[in-house]
Amino acid sequence: MANYDALRSSVDRNGEVMIRIDTGEEIELHKHNVKFEDSTKEIIVDAGTKTYWIGADRVSYYWIHKQSVEGGKE
Repeated sequence: MANYDALRSSVDRNGEVMIRIDTGEEIELHKHNVKFEDSTKEIIVDAGTKTYWIGADRVSYYWIHKQSVEGGKE
């Protein structure tokens, strides 16, 4: 499982992080649409039409799109 603090740091550093939760669903985290709740270790994602409350222990893994981080487009 992904580490809450490492995931939070990656969002801060990269601006965008993709996560896969234990159900197999993939969700994009962006600095402008994600909040980290330290007291509960939850990740709160405002996805426009939905809001997700995700326990950090449910994140199977995460990754970044290197091209996006380097300023290019996919």
